[in-house]
This record gives sequence, C-alpha cells and structure tokens, in this order.
Amino acid sequence: MSFSIGVVGLPNVGKSTLFNALTKKQVDIQNYPFCTIDPNVGVVEVPDERLAVLSKISGSEKLIPTVIEFVDIAGLVKGASQGEGLGNKFLSHIRETKAICEVIRIFDDEKITHVDKKVDPVSDIGVINLELILADLSTINKRLEKNQKETRSGNKEAIFQAEVLSKLKNHLEKEKMINSLELEEKEMRLVKELNLLSSKPILYVLNKKFGGTNLDELNDERYQRLMAYFKEHNSIFVTLDAGLESEMNTLSEEEKREYKKEFGITESSGLDELIKKSYELLGLVTYLTTGEKETRAWTVKKDSPAPVAAAEIHTDFEKKFIKAEVVKYEDLANSGSYAAAREKGLLQTKGKEYIVQDGDVVEFKIGG
Repeated sequence: MSFSIGVVGLPNVGKSTLFNALTKKQVDIQNYPFCTIDPNVGVVEVPDERLAVLSKISGSEKLIPTVIEFVDIAGLVKGASQGEGLGNKFLSHIRETKAICEVIRIFDDEKITHVDKKVDPVSDIGVINLELILADLSTINKRLEKNQKETRSGNKEAIFQAEVLSKLKNHLEKEKMINSLELEEKEMRLVKELNLLSSKPILYVLNKKFGGTNLDELNDERYQRLMAYFKEHNSIFVTLDAGLESEMNTLSEEEKREYKKEFGITESSGLDELIKKSYELLGLVTYLTTGEKETRAWTVKKDSPAPVAAAEIHTDFEKKFIKAEVVKYEDLANSGSYAAAREKGLLQTKGKEYIVQDGDVVEFKIGG
C-alpha cells in the first residue's frame, strides 16, 4: 500500500532541508524562491523498534519496514492559485498526495530572506491555506458549471451533487478548509472524487534553528498566537530543526553521539516523531509477520478486517482467506517465542470479521 505526503511551505522556510533530512536525498537548496521546480520523491522507512525484537525471536534473515512516500513540492507564494510563481503546477503536485506536511518557519534570521520580509507563522499558514481554498473554489465552480445541464433535466444524482457542491462552495467562500467541514459519507465520496486540496489532512512542522532566535524558546507573541491557532483548529504539529537533522544524517551513530554531546543537544530525533505522526495522520496501522525468512511490517487503513489486511500480502489472500492466527506484539515479545505464547493461550484464531489492530503479529491461513 503506497501513501504519499506533500511537503509544502513558503520559499525559504526550510522545506527542502526537511526533505533532505527525511530522505537523505539531496535536492537543490538556495537562498531564493523557486529553486526547486519539479517535485522530488523520497521513500522513508517508518521507525519501528518492534521489528528487531521479532526478528531476534524468529531468527529472521531480513527486516522489511513499512514506508511512506514524501514529495518535495516547490515553494508556494500568494497568488499561486492564479498561477503566480508557477503556482498551478505546484498545486497540481499537491493534488496527487494523500496528505500535506506544511513547513512553518519559527526562527528569525536576517541572512535568510523571508518572502514577506517578516516571520509570522500564523500569516504563513494563512497564505498557504488560502491558496488551497482558492484552487478548490475554482474546481467546484467548474464542476457546478458542468453539472447545470443534467440538473435542469431533473437527474437526481446531478441535483444531489449540485447541493453538495453548493455546500462546499459556501464553506470555502468563508475562507474555511474543507477538512473542517462535517460531511456525510455520501458527500465525502464526491469530495474524494474531486480530490480537493483543502480536504487533505495537514501535519504542521515547526522549523527552528539551533543557536538561532527561535520563537518557541522566547515564547514570542507570534508563537503564542500560533499555539492559539492550533488549539482552535485541533491541529497536529511537530517541532524540529531541519538543518540540524539534515546535518546529523550524514554522521555515523558514534559521530551523532559526539555531536550532540559537543553542542549540548539532549532531545531525540524529531524526524522519527514526524514520520510516525505522518503515518497516524493518514489513518494507518501496522500489523507484523515474522518467520525465518523475514520479519515485515505491513500497512493497512485503520479498521480494516482481516481479509482486507491479508490482501496487502497478496491480492488472492482476500478471496482465499480462511482464518488468521493473531498474537499481540507485547505478548509475543514477553513470551520470547511462538511456542511459549501458544502455551499461555495468547495466540488466538480470528475469522473474517476480525478488525486488525496496530501491533498484531499475524499468520494468515489461506485456502486453495
């Protein structure tokens, strides 16, 4: 199962630096807007310490983690929805992703130009989100125009769609994101069909600078307003230093320890938290399989029944599913072996209705 997250932000907020840190893949970084023109794609492993434990229990030959795809999208500017700064091209790249990772600068530095000449996180969020809203309005207006003929003919589905489109338009015209609008399942199907930008879940990444003037450390008024904004909108966010993370990724584990010691850095990597929160943002869970050949993490949507989860291994498994033997990761790890877990009655047999949980260690039984 492949999921992609678009990394977006205004120019010079550290967006491409974050992408480098995530993927260890170099992209052009310069102190001017529009340096990154085409989206760069990187596949990132989701950190999961459970794999190593299970591998030791099973004596696995290899470990295969689950992954998320990150897409580095060139800096957005005000007017992007009308084509400013190659905006239409950039917005189309966002449309292809499942979620948005929005990088927000929270440090002052005269040497790094801000496109608006001042650092104001809430204002930056407003600029980006407004462009998403305006692009969605354009999409909806075109769809309404296309829908008119069928609506006039009395087509019930067209009339329903027109009602939903009008509801969406009214919300957007208030400069509100579609992801803040409560919709019924049937209405959501139309939203997904339209692939609206402002309907995508957003993870905000607050980028600070080691040794710099960081708004969070000063509890600056701009940072207080940002926290109030996040509280009002129930926003998910992480705070990290993209430059520091990128630099440390070039070091060995021993060098990293020395580096942290030298500069008095005590916190663990913010990247792991970012990757894990991105995974959660997409509504995903991980189940695990383990044996002598491999220990592997598999990605499924939350609330997936066992046959759907089995299809991630092979599409035929969904149709041929008979049952699943399931043990919780913690139970297997504490038991030390499958045999011990079975003796304790911790291994359970589940049928087609079973909803796979995060951390389930599963063996599927498949018919001929």
